[in-house]
Amino acid sequence: MSEKILIVDDEQEIADLVALYLSSENYEVRKFYSAAQALEYIRSEALDLAILDVMMPEMNGFQLCREIREQYTYPVIMLTAKGEEIDKINGLTLGADDYITKPFRPLELIARVKAQLRRYKLYNTGAGPEEPQDLITHSGLVLNAKTHECTLNEKPHSLTPTEFSILCILCRQKGNVVSAEDLFRQIWKDEYYSKCNNTITVHIRHLREKMGDSFEDPKYIKTVWGCGYKIES
Repeated sequence: MSEKILIVDDEQEIADLVALYLSSENYEVRKFYSAAQALEYIRSEALDLAILDVMMPEMNGFQLCREIREQYTYPVIMLTAKGEEIDKINGLTLGADDYITKPFRPLELIARVKAQLRRYKLYNTGAGPEEPQDLITHSGLVLNAKTHECTLNEKPHSLTPTEFSILCILCRQKGNVVSAEDLFRQIWKDEYYSKCNNTITVHIRHLREKMGDSFEDPKYIKTVWGCGYKIES
């Protein structure tokens, strides 16, 4: 059964083009030109991924992303205008997993979608007894890689797939510095990384906020300037 992808963009030409790209990859696509119409569909149908434009009338992409995150954990990719860095930060902070800047290359869009779906399916499939490597523990933090559950001091924490992936990678490499580029490539598994890409930085900040960790005196995620991030062993 093919994955079902939602596209919401008030620019019909772009929505139609994205739908064409994804349909050619055999995805089941549902597109809407307004967030209000899409919201009704979201509440009644199961989805595997959503692609949301930021700038839309009445209800924008940020608001729609917030509505999705109140109930669902499937990946959300935001479409942003070139150079609108604040849009990227806002989207990631609200729970989006990735963003793509307009105008975008078809191959980049497909690569990002595949990477997000691959990771989402990894965390939402699989049964059977837990293996030792599925449970990652560190100073009150417990991650279950099979069920995608996170607890901190025995309290459950809701993480997006991307946040969970970052935390798993850092915990599995405790004591070692992992660069933003390495995190990006391990998570997205594609080549669309540049030094100005602050996706990882925003996700790290959001993780710290959720975990009650501080930037100045972190208990968990430490920034090593010019190198990357690490969790002390």
